[in-house]
Amino acid sequence: MTETLLFSFLSGIFGLVVGIGGMILYTRMGFNKSQVESARILEDAKAKAENIVRQATLDGRQQAYDLKLASEKEIKEMKQEVTNHEHKLMRREDTLNFRDETLTNKEKAVEEKSKQINEKLNVLEKMEQDLQAKIDVQITELERIASMTVAEAKKELMDALEKKMENEVMAFIKEKEDEAKDKAADVARNIIGVTIQRYAQEETQERTVSVVALPNEEMKGRIIGREGRNIKAIEQATGVDLIIDDTPECITISCFDPIRREVARMSLEHLIKDGRIQPGRIEEVVYKMQNELETTILKTGENTVFKLGLGKVDREILRLLGRLKYRYSYGQNALQHSIEVASFAGMMAAELGLNQNIAKRAGLLHDIGKAIDFELEGSHVELGLKFAKKHGESDIVLNAIESHHGNVEPKYLISNLVAAADTLSAARPGARFESMENYINRLEQLEKIANDFDGVEKTYAIQAGREIRVMVLPDQLDDAGCLRVARAIKDKIEAELTYPGQIKVTVIRETRASEIAK
Repeated sequence: MTETLLFSFLSGIFGLVVGIGGMILYTRMGFNKSQVESARILEDAKAKAENIVRQATLDGRQQAYDLKLASEKEIKEMKQEVTNHEHKLMRREDTLNFRDETLTNKEKAVEEKSKQINEKLNVLEKMEQDLQAKIDVQITELERIASMTVAEAKKELMDALEKKMENEVMAFIKEKEDEAKDKAADVARNIIGVTIQRYAQEETQERTVSVVALPNEEMKGRIIGREGRNIKAIEQATGVDLIIDDTPECITISCFDPIRREVARMSLEHLIKDGRIQPGRIEEVVYKMQNELETTILKTGENTVFKLGLGKVDREILRLLGRLKYRYSYGQNALQHSIEVASFAGMMAAELGLNQNIAKRAGLLHDIGKAIDFELEGSHVELGLKFAKKHGESDIVLNAIESHHGNVEPKYLISNLVAAADTLSAARPGARFESMENYINRLEQLEKIANDFDGVEKTYAIQAGREIRVMVLPDQLDDAGCLRVARAIKDKIEAELTYPGQIKVTVIRETRASEIAK
């Protein structure tokens, strides 16, 4: 029994020792396994860390490259903007210099005229005093002899002179006018007929272009851009207004400056064809089109002078001639009109034995001021005269420019030829057009001017406003009075209306006697 218990006790101790040893062995095996697992985890972590570092390095390099590209693009855009501002400032400086010179010349001319007027006023005042003293002595003597006051004598004399001279003056004027017309009609008719026959120019068809065609309606949205960015960029870069309405597949360009309008048209067509429409691209295209247009303008001026066979012409005048290509008056192209006037004037000068080249030059430059009259103050006659004088044109050319609208008297025969050629070019069929509203207003004003005169019964504007027939009351106006009314109506039309060509005034006085037989 005791041995059994001892054996059992020893067996239990042995089992306990074996169990503890097994536990220790198992624990050591698990620890080694954990160390291996930890080492593996550490290796994986190191590999992932190296991958992350490598990826971060690549990302950093890519971001640095992108930032570099963006910085270079921004610097390029800033340089382009600075260049554009420099060009604008240079153009403004040229304009300001021209205005300053114009104002200086005006001030000098006004000062000189004022000085001359003051001197003449002093001389006239002295002469007036001497003359008044002599008149007073003579009036006193005449009153004593005639036993009449000055007012009574003056009234009697004026009444007699008015009755006597009215018919004689009007008859003399009519006689001289008829005589001059008879002498000049054949020569003028022959010269004008030969001139028009030699210049077989087709009718004017080109009008002011302010519409750009679109390939589809979707293009309108692309031109407008998100929140209107593109259309604002175009308007800001070109200085025009773009009108996008319900009209299918077209955009209207509105601007008083024809050069800006042409730049905008060229830029829009280029952008539509290119397809890349964005603010940065818009500024680049507009700048490119401006340079192209300047080159085209100068080339047009050179070709025009070469076509007419003229001699050396100043480069600035050539540039203004090229700008006339984009200027219109009553739908007639200003450059084409100037070429026609030059051709007409040259042909008429050749028929009369005058200098044909000077006549062509004067005709070509007579409207040169229209190239800048929308930029500077003053009429195209004043601006053209100053510009031509500044660049050394001859006195004949200057007088032709100054007198072709009748502002001053022509000093040379070529000046008269240029004025006549200007009228021929404007009045030929198809040369000009005007709106129906302006046409009706002009006819109404013509009839109103004639109806305002005493003795006028009815007035009719006929021949599309080129002739006005005035019916007068025969018991209020005689034949001499009809001549006087016709001349007065002509003078008032010239003073108050603007019209192409000429207007003929015909006054008709008719007396009818009728009786009824019963």
